[in-house]
Formats: sequence, C-alpha cells, structure tokens
Amino acid sequence: MFPIGIFSKINKVTTKTLRYYEDIGLLKPEYVDESTKYRYYTTEQLPKLHKIITLKQMGLSLNEIKEAIDNPEKVEEIIKSKEIEVLNAIKKEEYKLLKLRSYLSNLKGEDNMKNIIIKSLPEVKVASMRKVIKSHDELFHLCPNIMAKEMERLGCVCASPSYCFNIYHDGEYKETNIDVEICESIVSLKEDSEILAFKIINEVEKAVCILHKGPYSSLGESYSYAFKWIKENKYKLIGNPRESYIDGIWNKEDEKDWLTEIQIPVEANL
Repeated sequence: MFPIGIFSKINKVTTKTLRYYEDIGLLKPEYVDESTKYRYYTTEQLPKLHKIITLKQMGLSLNEIKEAIDNPEKVEEIIKSKEIEVLNAIKKEEYKLLKLRSYLSNLKGEDNMKNIIIKSLPEVKVASMRKVIKSHDELFHLCPNIMAKEMERLGCVCASPSYCFNIYHDGEYKETNIDVEICESIVSLKEDSEILAFKIINEVEKAVCILHKGPYSSLGESYSYAFKWIKENKYKLIGNPRESYIDGIWNKEDEKDWLTEIQIPVEANL
C-alpha cells in the first residue's frame, strides 16, 4: 500500500487532486487510518487512475469520466459523443484560422470589402418572380415596375427587417441570358398570380458571404474572388448563389455607393 504522497508522486497527480477525486466518489483510497487520517492506495488502483487520466486527457469532464467508470456499457457512447464535440470544436478553430489568414491577406491589398464570412441564411417566406433576362440592366425595370406593383395589388406586406435578394439558377455568374429569381421577404404567403409565386425558402446552414460595393457591372470580380476562396478553403457549392441588396438605386444616387452581399450556399468538402 502507498501513502497518498507516494501514490501522488508515482502517478504525477497532486494530493489535492486525489482528495478531490475522493470527495466526488471517483477514486477513493483503499484504506484510511482512523487515528491519523492518512490515506493509502494499492497497486490494484493504478489501472483505474490511469484510466481516469487517459479520459481526462481526451477532454472528458470529471462527471463524464465518473459516468464512464460507473457504467462500462456506456463508455463507447460517451466517447463517440466527445468525438463529435471535438470535431465541431476543430471545425470552429479551422474557420478562425482561415479568417485570420484571409484577413492578413486582405490587409496587404487594403481591400476591406474582400472579407469573407460564413453564416447561416434564415428560412424565409417570399414573393418571387423568375425570368431569363438579357442583362442585369433589366432588373431596374422588373423590380419597381412589375414586381413591386403586383405585390401592392395583392396586398403583400414586406417583412422587417427587409430581405430582398436574387437567386441565380444558372449556378454561376453570367452577364447575358441570366436565369434569375427575384425574391422579396414577406409576412405571409398569398395565392400565386400570373406574375408572382409565393413560397418558403428553407434555411441555409452555411453560406460564404462577401460584400460588393459599387455597380452591378463589376459583380463578376467579387464572384471570382468568392469562388476562388471556396475552392482554396476546401468547401463545395450546394446551392445557387444569391445577391442580397443592402444599398442601391432606391437610396444611393451614386452607383459607387451601392452595397450588395453575395451569398453562396456551401458545405465542407471532406
């Protein structure tokens, strides 16, 4: 039998830790002298302590360790749960690393609009109008003159905060013959009309997003940057790109001040 001090030195575990393990019922000494209160451990307890140390090094909490030791049939379940937790933590740290590297790269070019973020896109009720248009210039006619008037006729109420965006069903940036779906978030769905369709667009768990400041004619540059970033950072496209309009002709006179967020649904390409 080893007194607590010797047992502590052998296993590189402090006596304070051993006493705490005793208090929570994780590892009790084999024998406690009633007169001196000295604690003693045996060689048979070494495997149990080593198991505790191993599980702790794997990131399990003391409560999880106690449950694993008290219920051997649950060990695999507990370990697998911890594995998922660690993998999720790794993904979060990898994303932070990517952001750090991307930001450092952008500092050299002094282009703050080229900051990529990954975020979720909410589920949204929309009024939508899908058309194949010859160029982006047609949007200036379709949105205020056709779509907005039809929404007003049907009594549509726009959601707040507003979320106006286009979905590009070609799956890539095009300058001509563009298959576009113009969407406006609304409070409640209406019956479809000859011009508008009403539907719910599902949440997107991850979307690569980049801000584009300036005219729509230069959007291709931001798309190229975003697609390059997606490839270099081991993501893959899982949905059609969107353009969310933040500032535009309706509130900014100079097109240099127009602000658009490109949103590209992705998932990790494992």
